[in-house]
Amino acid sequence: MRLKISHTTEYLYDEPVAYALQRLRLKPLDGSTQKVINWAISVDGAKVEAGYADQFGNHVELVSIEGGERTIRITAAGEVDTIDKAGVVGPHTGFVPLWLYLRDTPRTKPGKLLRELARSLKGDSELAQMHTLMETIHETVAYLPGATDAETTAEEALEAKSGVCQDHAHIFVAAARLAKLPARYVSGYLMMEGQVEQVATHAWAEAHIPGLGWVGFDAANKICPDDRYVRLATGLCYHDCAPVSGMRVGTHGESLTVSLTVQPANGQMQSQTSGPPGSEAGQGQAQA
Repeated sequence: MRLKISHTTEYLYDEPVAYALQRLRLKPLDGSTQKVINWAISVDGAKVEAGYADQFGNHVELVSIEGGERTIRITAAGEVDTIDKAGVVGPHTGFVPLWLYLRDTPRTKPGKLLRELARSLKGDSELAQMHTLMETIHETVAYLPGATDAETTAEEALEAKSGVCQDHAHIFVAAARLAKLPARYVSGYLMMEGQVEQVATHAWAEAHIPGLGWVGFDAANKICPDDRYVRLATGLCYHDCAPVSGMRVGTHGESLTVSLTVQPANGQMQSQTSGPPGSEAGQGQAQA
């Protein structure tokens, strides 16, 4: 399927910003489940300083703001051909060794509840256990916008039994690592049923399954990613995948406006499983 995506993020600051530096992870890359047909990123109110591949293989652009800007507008848009491989991304590649994906981060550090969840997994294979994990998280943690934020940990979201897709992904990653499977967080886009306009990027998880390689699991929707998904970035947790993140000089207040559309390039919406809407906030962007 060919998807057409337009994603605009606009920051409006209360006072002119003397200096700021931001990382943009807004460019999808070619892979086994997608091919980028065309893609462009434009930045108004800031200067693109450099582009590079980070340690996880994500494309990153550094942009700086200097000289008293009050408005920054970032637009990423293009078309991507997607392939439904039932969530199977394939063998591990990149700069980071596979064992690193067993490492905890502050957002995925396990506590009592996550350890209990990992011990409860049923299945006669690693793949079956990950499907059980996905289904359990979906049934246990209700989708509730505003219940969590970008700093909420997997243990906190599991205890609250509510959150957004960012929390579902963190819980999955943490539990999969406890089951001795490398796991990573994925940010990207999801085309939703009958809903072209959205309020956030999406997030899901991938586990490295013997014999298959990386396999995606979207616990928020209880489905392995198909041709409605476009991958943007991967990492140990949200910190490594935030679409926009960075720092600025001063403590000025800011407001954030996001415009995001994901639709078939031919304009024909198809019948599909609906994904949850999302929310974006702060200097970085939280995910649904």
